[in-house]
Amino acid sequence: MACSNDQEIQAVIFDLDGVVTCTMRAHFAAWREVFDHFLRTHTQSEKTFVPFSLHDYFTHVDGVPRLEGIRRFLISRDIELPEGAPNDTGTKTIHGLANLKNERYLAWLDANEVPTYSDARDLIGSLKRRGKKIGIFSSSRNCDRALRSAGIVDLFDAKVDGVDAARLALPPKPNPALLLETVGQLGIQPAKAIVVEDAVSGVEAAVAGGFRYVIGIDREPSNENSHALALRAAGANFVTRDLTDVLDLCLLDSDDRRR
Repeated sequence: MACSNDQEIQAVIFDLDGVVTCTMRAHFAAWREVFDHFLRTHTQSEKTFVPFSLHDYFTHVDGVPRLEGIRRFLISRDIELPEGAPNDTGTKTIHGLANLKNERYLAWLDANEVPTYSDARDLIGSLKRRGKKIGIFSSSRNCDRALRSAGIVDLFDAKVDGVDAARLALPPKPNPALLLETVGQLGIQPAKAIVVEDAVSGVEAAVAGGFRYVIGIDREPSNENSHALALRAAGANFVTRDLTDVLDLCLLDSDDRRR
C-alpha cells in the first residue's frame, strides 16, 4: 500500500556484497585464509593464536577498501606493518596482505558464477516498476566483474565502486562520499533517497550523508543478533534479515520509521 509520502522517495541505492550478491561468505573466507596464516606467523604459540572471526569481518573490513580494512584489523590486534609497495606479495606489508586477499577472491570469482539474493532482486524490480531510480555502490574494485558474473548490470541506473573511489579520491566509509557520489549520479538529493546496507560503516555513512531512510540487513543468523544490534546502534531505521516486505516499509511516514 503506497503512503502519502510516496513521491518523496525518488531513488534507492544498494550496497553490493551481502545485500544484492551472495559474495559475503567468499570475501570472509578469503580474508580468514590470509589473516589466519598471517596471525600464526605473528603469535608466539598456537595458544595465543586468535583466528579471524565473523565479528572481525563485520567490525573491521566489511564495506571498506581492502587496504583500509587491513589497517583497521591490524590496529585491533595491536600489530604494526609497513605499507609496502602496491605490487608487494606475501604477508610482510599491508599491500602484500591486500594482494593476497584479492588473489583468493579472484580465484573464487573464476570458479563460480556470482549468485544474487532473490529478495533483493524482487525489491529492485518492484521499485523500478514504481518509477524509482536504482543505484549500486561498493568499495570493491571487483564490483563490475561481480555484476557481470551475476548478470545484473542492467538493473542499475548508476554504479560507483572501488575503481571510481580511487579515481575520484573518495574517502572510505563511514565517510558518506561513496554514497553521495552514487545518488549524485542519479541526480537525486540524499533526502529523497533510501540506502540499503549490511555494513555498520555503510549505515554510519548513510546517516552522515543525510539520506531519508536507512535499511540495515543482517543475513547472518549465526551471530545471535549482534550484527543487527550494531546496525541499529549505527543509525539504521530498520533492520531485517529479508528484504521481501521492505517496499511498504520504505514509504512509511517519518513518525513510524524507528521500530
